[in-house]
Amino acid sequence: MRDLRDFIHILRERGELAVIERSVDPVLEISEVTDRVSKRGGPALLFTHPRGSGFPVLTNQFGSEKRMALALRQDSLDGLGERVAEVMAFEFPQGWGDKMRSLFRLRELAAFAPKMVKEAPCRDVVMTGSDVDLGRLPILTCWPQDGGPFITLPLVFTRDPLSGRRNAGMYRLQVYDAATTGMHWHIHKDAAEHFRREASRLQVAVAIGTDPAVTYAATAPLPAFLDEMMFAGFLRGQAVEMVRCLTVDLEVPADAEFVLEGYVDVGERRLEGPFGDHTGFYSAADLYPIFHLTALTHRRDAIYAATVVGPPPMEDAFLGKATERLFLPLLRMLMPEVVDMDLPVAGAFHNCAIISVRKAYPLHARKVMHAVWGMGQMQFSKYVIVVDADVDVHDYQRVAWLALANTDPRRDVVVVDGPLDVLDHSSPTANWGAKMGIDATRTWPEEGAGREWPQVAAMDAETVRRVDAMWADLGLGA
Repeated sequence: MRDLRDFIHILRERGELAVIERSVDPVLEISEVTDRVSKRGGPALLFTHPRGSGFPVLTNQFGSEKRMALALRQDSLDGLGERVAEVMAFEFPQGWGDKMRSLFRLRELAAFAPKMVKEAPCRDVVMTGSDVDLGRLPILTCWPQDGGPFITLPLVFTRDPLSGRRNAGMYRLQVYDAATTGMHWHIHKDAAEHFRREASRLQVAVAIGTDPAVTYAATAPLPAFLDEMMFAGFLRGQAVEMVRCLTVDLEVPADAEFVLEGYVDVGERRLEGPFGDHTGFYSAADLYPIFHLTALTHRRDAIYAATVVGPPPMEDAFLGKATERLFLPLLRMLMPEVVDMDLPVAGAFHNCAIISVRKAYPLHARKVMHAVWGMGQMQFSKYVIVVDADVDVHDYQRVAWLALANTDPRRDVVVVDGPLDVLDHSSPTANWGAKMGIDATRTWPEEGAGREWPQVAAMDAETVRRVDAMWADLGLGA
């Protein structure tokens, strides 16, 4: 699989794609159709005749665990985690053997470094200057109170003015007119840091419609030293081909369906939003930088890729679950006591983290809470629930039972202040507020249990075995 078109072909062959021939309006209608299909676990959708545009629209490409795994070239989301851990496990080598293993890892990762090419399909059609017209694209207006149409699945490329390091992130773009959009990067994001470091004008390039592994890489919370395009090559098993832009000093995936080139000026802001966001609520309008386009290029017969976010569950649930599974081994590297992790879809991923641990000493759960709050994008976790190693963190009924039954609010609940996601509307202040940690592990005497801690009522193994053997004869179903 080389690009988005190959992925669409595979989805079609496997019965994972529905083709919509009827004319459907990008203003609200495509969003409503996508929302209904996404919430019932339906297929990817290819709208071949979006009203007002000659470009087909693809939505819900990541909208199931099966498709998400397929996008990452895996049979399941769990399969890639250990491989990610091996490549990212850079330790200071102590002896000759360690040095050789570290060298092997570096060489393995370097093999997936992006490859520069001179010619690219994304340049089949080129528009520059006054010819640039975003109005030709079937850009979605997703919700009735949105500030306008938004590009919802863009890979935004910037370069650090100080280090020269490239970053690829995903930041929505509200379309203002034919050649300008908003640039909704949050203060905690790498591109926003590049913008703060820039003295006057930051160059930007945007790719739309890439190989799904490349698209996912732009959403992944990677360490600063790891290039998203190199990580995408690792996911694909082959290097991403990149081509230099025509009007800015940046590179983009050569097989992208659309490429937008331009700049944002320091000090220039415009009201952006509101927008029905992945939290399920409208994010408030606020001032954000303005992206001025200097070029718009696309493939011949280009396909416009979009996503719709809103009240969960939606397509982004599976992007989040991929991140949860892929980076669990990294979490274990930093905290070996961690057994498993779940980021509930209903919590919009950054609102809640459920962690199971092998508890080894008093208040161990509190150490885990604070470690989570100090770790990359997990710093935004508003609630951290810690349970014992034998608890299935994906069994929300059991987790809720233990969180309600195993805890004394005064003893087992921790409330601290810290950074929150920009989109969190509940805190009294923007970007920071209270976080809660809940220690739902069995309380030890050293932790102030006070009384003997009871055992969970459970049937003995022999009785379970006997009833299993007779079950088919009882006529009670499977």
